[in-house]
Amino acid sequence: MKNNTLGVVKVAPLELPKKGVQDHLEAAIRRLRPLNPVSLSVSSRTDSGVHALSNSAHFDLQRRTNKPPLTEDVLVKGLNYHLGTEQIRITSAHRVPDDFHARFCALSRTYVYRIALGVTHSSQLPLTEHGVCWNLHCKELDVGAMLEAASLFVGTHDFSSFRAISSDAFKNPVRTLDMLNIQPGSSFAHSHFHREIPLWELTFKGRSFLYKQVRRMTGALVAVGQGRLSIPQLKEIMEARDSMAYPQGILAPARGLFLIRVDYRESDLQLSKQTSEQQLPSRGNSED
Repeated sequence: MKNNTLGVVKVAPLELPKKGVQDHLEAAIRRLRPLNPVSLSVSSRTDSGVHALSNSAHFDLQRRTNKPPLTEDVLVKGLNYHLGTEQIRITSAHRVPDDFHARFCALSRTYVYRIALGVTHSSQLPLTEHGVCWNLHCKELDVGAMLEAASLFVGTHDFSSFRAISSDAFKNPVRTLDMLNIQPGSSFAHSHFHREIPLWELTFKGRSFLYKQVRRMTGALVAVGQGRLSIPQLKEIMEARDSMAYPQGILAPARGLFLIRVDYRESDLQLSKQTSEQQLPSRGNSED
C-alpha cells in the first residue's frame, strides 16, 4: 500500500478533512452497520509518508441477534467495497479470541527501507519508484562499513539517541533489534526500465520500535556508507543516549520506509473449540 494519507492513526479533529488509514477503515466498518461503536486497534502506527505492504488491526463487530456472523470472505469483500478508491486493501480476515490485541500480541514487526543510488533528480526514476525510495546522488555506498555499523544496533540497547526529539520522553527507550540486513534490491519496474538503477534494501526486525527509530538508524548507516560518519562516531552517538546527539541533516526521509510484516504466535490467533462452535459476535483481525 502506497501511503497517500496522513499515516495509519486517526487524524486529530483540527486536521480534518485530512484522514489517516484508521479513519478510512473505521468508516468502512461503520457501513457494515454494526450494533457496537466502531474502534479499530492497529498493530503498527506508521506516520505520514511511510508505506505498508502488510499491517494488521482488530475490531469488534456485533450484528443483530437474528443475523449470523459475517464470514471472513464476505467481511474482506465488504470492507474493500466500502473503501472504494482509497489506496488501502484488506487481504484477509480472521476470527480471533476476545483477549487478542493486534498491537500488544505482536511478536515482531519487519520494516524494509529502500535506497536508490546514482539518482541526481527524481525524474531519473521510473514512475513506479516515485515516492517509494530514497534517491541518493552517490553511485555507491561502503556497504562493508555499513554492515559493521549495523552490528552496533543488533541486540538489546538503549536507543534514546535514535528516537524523535518530539517523542514521549517517559517511554522506555530500551528496544531489541533481532535482525538488520543490508542487501541489493531491485526496482519495481527493473525488467522494463531503460537503465539500471542500483537499489539497496535495509531490513529491520524487532518486536517494537521507537518513533522514527528506523529512519534515524537508516540515516546513520547511510552516512557511514558515504564516509560522512565514522563507526566510532556512531558508537559515541549511541552511548550518549540523547536524541539531541543525533546529527542534523542525516535523517532518512519517510518515503523509503515500508512495513512489510507483522508476526504473531499461532496460539494467540486460535479460537478455543468451544468458542469456534458458538455463533457469537466476532472480533476481526484485518490486514491492510
